[in-house]
Amino acid sequence: MAAALQRASAALALLSSLWLVGCGGHEARTLKMRTALDMGNAKAAIAAVDEELDVDSSKKLPADIKGDNAILVLDRASIQQGLSEFPLSQRDFEAADKAIDMLDLAHNAGDSIGEYVFSGSSGRYQAPPYEKLMINTLNMLNYLERRDLGGAKVEARRLAVMQKYYRDKLERPENPVLGLGSMLAGFAYEQSGETEEALRYYDDALAFTGFRTLGESVRRLAARGQHRSPRITALLSEGSKEPASDDTGEVLFVVGHGRVPHKVANRLPIGLVLTLFASSLSPNDREAANRLAAQGLVTWVNFPSLAPGRGKYETPSCTLDGTAVTLEEAVDVDAAVREEWKSIEGKIIVSAITRLIARFAVGQGIQAAAGKDSVVGLVASLGAQATLTVLDEPDTRSWETLPARVAVARVRLPVGQHRVTLDARGWNRQQDFTVTKGSWQVVSLMALR
Repeated sequence: MAAALQRASAALALLSSLWLVGCGGHEARTLKMRTALDMGNAKAAIAAVDEELDVDSSKKLPADIKGDNAILVLDRASIQQGLSEFPLSQRDFEAADKAIDMLDLAHNAGDSIGEYVFSGSSGRYQAPPYEKLMINTLNMLNYLERRDLGGAKVEARRLAVMQKYYRDKLERPENPVLGLGSMLAGFAYEQSGETEEALRYYDDALAFTGFRTLGESVRRLAARGQHRSPRITALLSEGSKEPASDDTGEVLFVVGHGRVPHKVANRLPIGLVLTLFASSLSPNDREAANRLAAQGLVTWVNFPSLAPGRGKYETPSCTLDGTAVTLEEAVDVDAAVREEWKSIEGKIIVSAITRLIARFAVGQGIQAAAGKDSVVGLVASLGAQATLTVLDEPDTRSWETLPARVAVARVRLPVGQHRVTLDARGWNRQQDFTVTKGSWQVVSLMALR
């Protein structure tokens, strides 16, 4: 008996060490990055990401872009955009886009959702649809900042493919982030002189709130194009609110601020989780889970959830030649993230409970093999369950550096020199630019604090 107790003590010590090892995950890898961003230090945030990617410069990509590395490169792309490092941001967005699959949320794939989020922490990262839409949208912004209309239209076409999939295959209400992407795509095609394509994209953007700033531009464009829809017709009926002038140029402002909620790991007692989600389990699984709860030891359910976001309710500012410009909110990305999560959270929890039951079955098998009254068998059973609990780490990966909200404004300016100052969450950008007849400019700020 003494020897058995010694082996039991050693096993419990091992379980404690395993528990400590298993408490990391992606959220731990990005802690330094988030802390630096919270302090407004974007360069330190990039340095933290570079350290995790095992590269000595933000100008380098990791040798292997998959798993966690793909999402870290995506995080770095957003931060570089906030620092106006548009070429580097563009490269990182494109590298990450190739490495990241989109999670299939179609109705016939529902059974796999819990497995993806809960148990796929070591596999290839699969993005929810809003993330794939935002990759093309924000990279389009990089191209427009660099005045590369060809590159912007390539991203617009990629976005259109994602839009079609979202509408035709997922059979879900349209995601509001589509509005921002459609606005930028319309702008790219308008400045390229492709009127009909521009009107179609603008029509998509006007399906969402937050794009009244497009009104005057769409009216002018519609005078040269044929595409009509109820939304465009309604705009035309309002009439022009300012005289048209050929001796002007245009500037488009895009300001993002705050950050969407990241994922955190939760470990809750089975009894508490059953109280909330027992009705979602099959009768057999519910009975097994209740037996497991009665065991009273090593009965934790591991699953991810959303942490609070940051900076969603701040008001960004735009000053043009010393005069304030009203920014109109284009998309509440934070709300889109939470809505998407709400649609799959129940399946994630049920998957976690089901996996816990499977661990319990493994432990019972070990106990039965050792003998019902065997102390060593009991410890081995509990050890197996605890080890599997630790190894079954919640998948806390997500694109953590998405802005919580994005606001826009579009202004016509007379020919000459102009200065704009954008400010949000203590981050600011001041830009001087020259307007010539018929010219255009895009000026953005992503304040990820």
